[in-house]
Amino acid sequence: MKYQEFYDHSISNPEGFWREQSEKIEWYNKPSTILSKDQNGYPMWFEDGTLNMCYLTLDKHIQDGFGDQVAFIYDSPVTQTIRKYTFNEVKTEVAKLAGGLLALGFKKGDTAIIYMPMIPQTAFAMLACARIGVIHSVVFGGFAPNELAIRIDDCKPRGILTASSGIEIDRLIAYKPLVDEAIEIATHKPKKVVVFNRKLGAKIPFKKYDVDYDALVYGSEETACVAVESNHPLYILYTSGTTGKPKGIIRDTGGYATAMQFSMTYIYDAKPGEIFWAASDMGWAVGHSYIVYGPMINRNTTVIFEGKPIKTPDASTFWRVISEHKVSTMFCAPTAIRAIKKEDPDGEFIKQYDLSSLKKQLLAGERCDAATLEWYQKHIPVPVIDNWWQTESGWPMVANPMGIEPMKIKPGSAAKVVPGYDIQIFNENGEKLGANEEGLVVIKLPLPPGNMIGLWGNLERFNASYFSRFIGYYLAGDGGYIDEDGYIFITGRVDDLINVAGHRLSTAEMEEVVASHHSVAECAVVGIYDELKGQIPVALVVVKSGETIESFQLEYEIVQSIRKKIGAVASLRNVVVVQRLPKTRSGKILRKLIRNIADQEDFQIPSTIDDVTIIDEIRIALAKAKVGQKSTS
Repeated sequence: MKYQEFYDHSISNPEGFWREQSEKIEWYNKPSTILSKDQNGYPMWFEDGTLNMCYLTLDKHIQDGFGDQVAFIYDSPVTQTIRKYTFNEVKTEVAKLAGGLLALGFKKGDTAIIYMPMIPQTAFAMLACARIGVIHSVVFGGFAPNELAIRIDDCKPRGILTASSGIEIDRLIAYKPLVDEAIEIATHKPKKVVVFNRKLGAKIPFKKYDVDYDALVYGSEETACVAVESNHPLYILYTSGTTGKPKGIIRDTGGYATAMQFSMTYIYDAKPGEIFWAASDMGWAVGHSYIVYGPMINRNTTVIFEGKPIKTPDASTFWRVISEHKVSTMFCAPTAIRAIKKEDPDGEFIKQYDLSSLKKQLLAGERCDAATLEWYQKHIPVPVIDNWWQTESGWPMVANPMGIEPMKIKPGSAAKVVPGYDIQIFNENGEKLGANEEGLVVIKLPLPPGNMIGLWGNLERFNASYFSRFIGYYLAGDGGYIDEDGYIFITGRVDDLINVAGHRLSTAEMEEVVASHHSVAECAVVGIYDELKGQIPVALVVVKSGETIESFQLEYEIVQSIRKKIGAVASLRNVVVVQRLPKTRSGKILRKLIRNIADQEDFQIPSTIDDVTIIDEIRIALAKAKVGQKSTS
């Protein structure tokens, strides 16, 4: 199959193309209307079809004779636990939990918040909700009570499913007190809180609304799947918004199921029965799509990993998991690889494990720099496949389509546009730009199946955030360009493009140069205020373990590299060495936060920040380096 023919078919005849793809999943009632519009004119898919996501991920495989295949491998280095669950075992627990939820008064169309760590019960809860048409909203376990309260008030859940605790590298985090505090803060009061006791010693203060998870499952009968309409919301997933209030992305059921099957087959080339591991969290878009729903629809064994790429116990953890469980496809953020590279720059741990099962390494969540790509391929000679997508899309928009026609890898590019997406580059005035001209990334409507169908309870914000600037197009919020070969280069969020004396420059391009320095483990380049030039770039770098280079020497060499590879117009003068970079829990570097700290602007601490104490570390480092509008030593 040729990529271009496949892609052209998806754009010239989207209804015919997606009708064919929808036939690869099992519907209770097959859709006759493939593409329609809702009452506000937004495109919708498979409107009159009915199905059930839990059926597709569990019951269907059991009916097909694969009930004894392992569905989940739970690998928790933080608790030193490994447990495997077959499709039969998962279905029994999920169906009983679903029955228990029905007994508690949950019904189709209700919402439920799932506030749990990386344990199998999180996936069980998601699937149990899907089984009875309850709309789940997974909130990353450990989020502050105020952030959880905001989500409670937004989606108004009938109940919350939680666990007694999560575990970080060095501490136990008791979840139940955080849930109780959130309910206290929230205006909306959930009726029930189902608590899974991990028996790790965490405090579980009892409230009248509490229900024990094990008792609920043990005392309930298995319940059957409930048929839902294609456009029935499967879940709400909150993502950060520019106003500080999170946006509740709504994902449909039929379009998403179709997209998951499509992506597992044509993008990732994952064969049923293979081991698929996405080292993400179920609270993020990657976790929903590629820990739970995508692999399970495709009958892959999926790994639920509770740990970190380093310090659980060391930088060998990923390789141990791949070797021990015979992982075929692995998926993580570039940040994870950089963290491993920093701890083990010569790849000594890699040599200790048999990684012959691994066919490909997938990367997403942020742009993969060339240095990280080269390091990985030097030590593990398998294809490293970058892909670009967003919470809003739910699955890749730019990728190397391994199941259609594998493409040459170009460092810095996630390859070409995925079939179904009509990606274009516009200037500020909405005019289409030519090859290698950098501008705003937009996607012509209709977006393909699997993309968001709205924001929970906020149509006005939905239109204003994504569709108001260029009518008929989705504004991705990222900058980028398409080269003469059709490869797409995403250069970062639009607010990561900086204007230096009238020149629009990409901080991502500068980061490529900085990251290529032999002493640099990872870096971030941001544009900060400058009275003369408007903005100037500053580089924050984390050096590799064991490096002894002096800060002034590192700064000199990086500045010279920038001048050589980008030009003096970049005006990079400052390179600040830091111990770590501020990141979200999913590994994205918080560049806007760094900029706000340097410019001494008021800012709201992102709810997704991994560790709030890093703010003071960055502030002190920038002040010592005399970087920033008002910084003093």
